[in-house]
Amino acid sequence: MARPTHVYTIDTVATLIGENLELIQQVASNSDNIDYGEMIHAFDGSEEGVTTFTKRGVESLKEFLADIRTWDGGVRQFLVDGQCHPEKIDRIMADEPKS
Repeated sequence: MARPTHVYTIDTVATLIGENLELIQQVASNSDNIDYGEMIHAFDGSEEGVTTFTKRGVESLKEFLADIRTWDGGVRQFLVDGQCHPEKIDRIMADEPKS
């Protein structure tokens, strides 16, 4: 299998797929949510570094987000289960499409 030769920063991914950055950060906080090896932490000289995704990682992220939107309680329940701060949940939910 060919190895990825480029990655996308988490900020870029949010823009590319039109998703809330904080939601993507919450998904990325548990590496089990994305296919193994498709999310990479890069050291950029800052204390935190930066989370990046391969092309397949972006697809995995999109699939995961589509999946959680089908769960009972959807995105909100995912965030509650992930013990997100209520204010963060409110900010993320304000960006969610109303269905």
